[in-house]
Amino acid sequence: MGRGISPAFIFILLMGIVSLFADMAHEGARSVLGDYLGLLGASAATVGLVAGLGECLGYALRMFTGMLADRTHLYWPMTIGGYCVNMLAIPLLALVPEGGWPAAAGLVIAERIGKAVRQPAKNTLLSFAASREGVGRSFAIQEFLDQVGAFLGPVLLFAIMTGRGGMSGLDAYALCFACLGIPALMALVVLLAARRRFPDPSAFEPSSVRASAARGCSRLFLLYLAASSLLAFAFVDFPLVTLHVSRAGLLDGAGLPLLYALAMLADACAALIFGWLYDRRGYRVLGPVALAGALFPVFIFWTDSLWGVAVGACLWGMGMGAQESVMKAVVVSLSSREQRARHFGIFEACFGVSWFLGSWCLGWLYEVDLRVMALCSMGLQLLAYALYLRLSFVARASR
Repeated sequence: MGRGISPAFIFILLMGIVSLFADMAHEGARSVLGDYLGLLGASAATVGLVAGLGECLGYALRMFTGMLADRTHLYWPMTIGGYCVNMLAIPLLALVPEGGWPAAAGLVIAERIGKAVRQPAKNTLLSFAASREGVGRSFAIQEFLDQVGAFLGPVLLFAIMTGRGGMSGLDAYALCFACLGIPALMALVVLLAARRRFPDPSAFEPSSVRASAARGCSRLFLLYLAASSLLAFAFVDFPLVTLHVSRAGLLDGAGLPLLYALAMLADACAALIFGWLYDRRGYRVLGPVALAGALFPVFIFWTDSLWGVAVGACLWGMGMGAQESVMKAVVVSLSSREQRARHFGIFEACFGVSWFLGSWCLGWLYEVDLRVMALCSMGLQLLAYALYLRLSFVARASR
């Protein structure tokens, strides 16, 4: 008989299930949000502005919510409060009347702000248990369950709409958002159950981990922040991938969701593998994380074949999965307990804003010259790879 499942691992699984249900609701809503806002009367420019503003605020505000979490130590209240706003905004979209796109836009932005409130605090709670169970493996499990939810959400809406005889229009979307209230409610129920069973997750963290993380990591964290922001700026967002594949005539509209599903499958598998490797190889895993993303533009944008696009989608998913599991684990390794929420907030704010700016710049370059865009993406990611190597060398030298 083995030693059984530890309380820390149970907590990690519970928070992973919360992420699964939350992403079912969020990604399900996101998959139809553009068309829904359009039917409510919003222009294409307004849809783009609402989506961009929501994402930008959702990342930028994390710098401040992370600092607030560290100062107040209100990790559970901020996590629960953020999830409540985050999750309740989605089913409320079902109540928006015809022509009420400003109300819908407000709910979309509120949903992103809710995530900004809860994310640094939630990651800090998770890091306490992850420090005992292995930060790489723990955040990999989170990412895996997160991607399962991201896959199931759009599938649920597809099943609802086809099950209703292919219904369309505002009534169909209202039904979809109402049904997404079920996983949203389940996320809150599991979250409250986790809070009741584990009121003080900080007790999971071994004192030896707290002491080792507290030794002067500011220089390493700044180097890591620069490398990760550069990687985020250079990483091509998937909507640009689907735009290119559609324009090139390699897949029709019905095939694009399958391409994304392939990328999400690679994402989930890569998260588990790279998370496991990080616990054994440490910072040296960051190099392959950058290389996976640097290679996919070759297959996506420089080949005119379906197999090339499939390989590129897998590499894109590998890059995403590695980023989501390993990068959060590194923040834990480079942060003391007292500054962890702040570092999570700063990291996610810089990463998200860099991603937002990079997506805009790479989209502009795509219209100017496709090959230049691909070269810029690969070149900047290779530069991030060099910075990660430097981080690994400095970290080993400082031991």
